[in-house]
Amino acid sequence: MVSRRCSDLEVSSFGVMDGDQWDTTVEEVDNHLPSSSSSQGAYELNGVGEDEWQMVAKKGNQFVINDQPFYVNGFNTYWLMVFAADQSTRGKVTEVFQQASSVGLTVCRTWAFNDGQWRALQKSPGVYDEDVFKLALDFVVSEAKKYKIRLILSLTNNWDAYGGKAQYVKWGKATGLNLTTDDDFFSHPTLRSYYKAHAVLNRVNTLTNITYKDDPTIFAWELMNEPRCTSDPSGDKLQSWITDMAVYVKSMDAKHLVEIGLEGFYGPSAPDRAQFNPNSYATQVGTDFIRNHQVLGVDFASVHIYADSWISLTISDSHIQFIKSWMEAHIEDAERYLGMPVVFAEFGVSSKDPGYNSSFRDTMINTVYKTLLNSTKRGGSGAGSLLWQIFPDGTDYMDDGYAIVLSKSPSTSNIISLHSTRVAIFNSMCSWKCKWGCKKKNPLEAFFYHDDL
Repeated sequence: MVSRRCSDLEVSSFGVMDGDQWDTTVEEVDNHLPSSSSSQGAYELNGVGEDEWQMVAKKGNQFVINDQPFYVNGFNTYWLMVFAADQSTRGKVTEVFQQASSVGLTVCRTWAFNDGQWRALQKSPGVYDEDVFKLALDFVVSEAKKYKIRLILSLTNNWDAYGGKAQYVKWGKATGLNLTTDDDFFSHPTLRSYYKAHAVLNRVNTLTNITYKDDPTIFAWELMNEPRCTSDPSGDKLQSWITDMAVYVKSMDAKHLVEIGLEGFYGPSAPDRAQFNPNSYATQVGTDFIRNHQVLGVDFASVHIYADSWISLTISDSHIQFIKSWMEAHIEDAERYLGMPVVFAEFGVSSKDPGYNSSFRDTMINTVYKTLLNSTKRGGSGAGSLLWQIFPDGTDYMDDGYAIVLSKSPSTSNIISLHSTRVAIFNSMCSWKCKWGCKKKNPLEAFFYHDDL
């Protein structure tokens, strides 16, 4: 296995603070901010004003904006486009952005596809509903910018919801193609051409007049939500598809970051890492975390965390232990083998699980955040996380068990808000003894001392 670790990586970009020193500093800074739950305060701290709404880029194993660090505290809300397409539910899109922004969340991951389904964006290969484009996806991108939230846009689904690879196979069969499994999506040249024809990247937003591939509101393109190819446990079929599509998307849009959308399972190329998989089945689904992310054109790694569905539905302390070791293994691999950031792009726990309570959910979220901060404090690859999932009031009927309604979850909201403040502190440290080279004056110099670094 060839290491892609960049020679210019500096593991201790920001130096190391011990726990007491860090907590004291956060408390001092938090007391001087306008409000720890104020999106305005978070963004003043971040230094991301309207004139600096520029592309997120990658430098070594960390994200940057204007050469300034950008650590992510974000969320998932997959249904934004479908809600936006209906005038009666459109306001919920604005609500979820407003509420997420109020606790300092800065990135949202959502679907930029709806293939052949109800209110479909893509009615058939390469044929789009212009009204859905205008009312839905254009609106979602435009509205996100208003609340200074960047978007990770996923281009299709491994699963049947909203079409996904199964819909592409149905379209192929309708033209007479001899297809025997949904995994033919990854290998059949016609189905690959359907995927490549997905028209989102070159779309000109009718509300902003900005082409999607030129819009800094978009953080990254995700090739697919949770790709798996169980018909080929060797991983070769999926690896070939990733190799093709990552380069293709980059050829269409060299400005934006690209990620795969993987869950993070270790495959045949790293047998010594299989011990970190949640179960033996995970090795057989055709994905291969390290190998897949070594593909040209992939900018950062994605990992999902679902101890309750992967290990056991019944809540237990073993879930917390797994989450910690799962995250630490992937952060280490992103540093050692990939030389890129890793985002824990979905994590959550279902309220429907036996033994669930909100206290456990808070412990789980704290575990994710603390593990990331341990990486952040030493300049490691842990670049951020995205909760699954934030819902506004009045959408409980959509709840799959994982929904977090901030107004009904004060303890969870406080945890999210505090982590946003901590992330914002690191995002403002550019004028310190670090490698970022930003010339801006650090608003936190009164609370940090060079000797501590």
